[in-house]
Amino acid sequence: MSKRESTRSVVKVVQAVQTLEGEGFLVRRPFPIPGFTQFDPFLLVDELGPVELRPGEAKGAPDHPHRGFETVSYILAGRHQHRDSAGHAGELGPGDVQWMTAGSGVVHSEMPACEFAEKGGRMHGFQIWVNLPRRDKMMAPRYQEIPAGHIPVASTPDGRVRVKVIAGESLGARAVIDTRTPIQYLHFTLEPGGRIEQPVPRDHNAFAYVFEGEGTFGPEATTAADGQAVLFANDADSVVLENSGKAPLQLLLLSGVPLREPMVRHGPFVMNTQAEILQAFEDYQSGLMGNIPDKVSDDS
Repeated sequence: MSKRESTRSVVKVVQAVQTLEGEGFLVRRPFPIPGFTQFDPFLLVDELGPVELRPGEAKGAPDHPHRGFETVSYILAGRHQHRDSAGHAGELGPGDVQWMTAGSGVVHSEMPACEFAEKGGRMHGFQIWVNLPRRDKMMAPRYQEIPAGHIPVASTPDGRVRVKVIAGESLGARAVIDTRTPIQYLHFTLEPGGRIEQPVPRDHNAFAYVFEGEGTFGPEATTAADGQAVLFANDADSVVLENSGKAPLQLLLLSGVPLREPMVRHGPFVMNTQAEILQAFEDYQSGLMGNIPDKVSDDS
């Protein structure tokens, strides 16, 4: 058996759908959609944009709670600001990553940065939800904010493949982010003729989401293009990504060890039982997850 034949095969290609989130901003979503609700341990993949916004058009996600999972924000263009009920606040710009472990619960706000909202511009980014194992559902919330300059980057010797290592490892570069379960989150850019065989542990579920160009995947050379997710079988220890076209190919490759635990999901809460979901709503409504304090003006 050749090395190429020993790589993961493709199970299917999923077309992302468009939907509205937050205050009414448009996202592309490969899952959850009807007939494909999760890819354990991943719960959601949303691509915001790319979109050119005029002054005043930028929208965000005002105060909302989370419990029982993690949200991973990765900004490619534009600027976001976030605040939470624990008093945490910050701003994300191009290339920055925020890995928020909601754990026992926070109230969170994700809005366009003030200057960006006023002037407008290009907005593009991703938010991915990662489930937490039962043992971590009620852990204390934590944030890992990694500026673009601290995200490890590597390239193949021929320069045709470049990777930003958000979680996991690729081409000798190892992520600086700590994850609660084994996860890979890799942003690949492949120039025409670029090809890479990326190791993926056999016990990981793995998929690729294409957001620019077109490529081929797996030993079958299955084609997938912008706005499509490629789901790989768990039948080998690596995946093949290749750009056989004439334009750059950009994609996210994500993999993780499935939790294989009972899951009950209701909006912003993801727990193991219905009783835990009801408790989450009760805790939120009674204020146990806190509130985001009103922003104090500089001249107050």
